[in-house]
Amino acid sequence: MAKSNASAARRSDRRSTPTGAPLVPVLGGEPVPAALDKLIHDRVRLGIISALAVNERLSFTELRDLLALTDGNLSVHARKLEDGGYVTCQKGFDGRVPKSEYRLTAAGRRALERYLGHMEALIEATRGR
Repeated sequence: MAKSNASAARRSDRRSTPTGAPLVPVLGGEPVPAALDKLIHDRVRLGIISALAVNERLSFTELRDLLALTDGNLSVHARKLEDGGYVTCQKGFDGRVPKSEYRLTAAGRRALERYLGHMEALIEATRGR
């Protein structure tokens, strides 16, 4: 019985963001969203999203070379971002050579902005601002 009362008290003390994401205190008591977007937080996927944020579109080859990835590694991570609705892939041909072009979606751009805002909040809290 005491355990359930204590956990209920902890739940009632939690605050949340306007979107309903829970807040947790970080250095200096500054609350920031508790969970990073795990789809973007991966190093390779963050690299893909970031590259597409500053380029209207990039081909598979351009992304692979820019991020120094293997074909298979890029394929797996790009597919996860596609499945999440953060990037689109348009497949076609350049003459007889297959060509895949990637673009950042509006949802992907919003997700990146949220992610960057979260990281900025963590940096500010860590520096004590």
